[in-house]
Amino acid sequence: MASDPQLRTAKLPAQKQVIELLDGEFARAGYEIEDVVIDASARPPRITVIADGDTGLDLDSLAALSRSASELLDTVDSASAATPYVLEVTSRGVDRPLTEEKHYRRARGRKVELTLVDGSQLTGRLGETRDGSVAVVVPEGRRGSYSVRELPLSDIAKAVVQVEFSPPNQRELELAGQTGKGAGA
Repeated sequence: MASDPQLRTAKLPAQKQVIELLDGEFARAGYEIEDVVIDASARPPRITVIADGDTGLDLDSLAALSRSASELLDTVDSASAATPYVLEVTSRGVDRPLTEEKHYRRARGRKVELTLVDGSQLTGRLGETRDGSVAVVVPEGRRGSYSVRELPLSDIAKAVVQVEFSPPNQRELELAGQTGKGAGA
């Protein structure tokens, strides 16, 4: 992220200003701003708004958020000659680690790779998240056999959603509290 002097030189809004300007509009649409990254050194400069919501973000929602963000940002420094920039409104993406309880809740039904604070690793499917812990559906000894393991979020050092190319096992989804319809989407 560019430092404030670089932003002023490039006549770009500051991160805090972008968040304050867009936060209400995103909230009305049912989404929240996870982060704003401003890269004044890119050519052309880039403002990336990372959003998330309990129902996920589809392409139509991203397009609508992008249009409203563009309109609102156009009002900033409209009297001065602001630097042209690229605006990108995007979702968190599967490569961003799950770091807060809401991220685990929103990823329910998804396959994750967990690194625990003791250094061990675990791969499973996220179930219900509540009161600082998450249920994880893990495979047992024989194929098609699963158990549910309750983990305190404080015991998880890192969690990353895994991309799946084939449909998950129906029993695994049921144990995660999903019907199979739309899970992992």
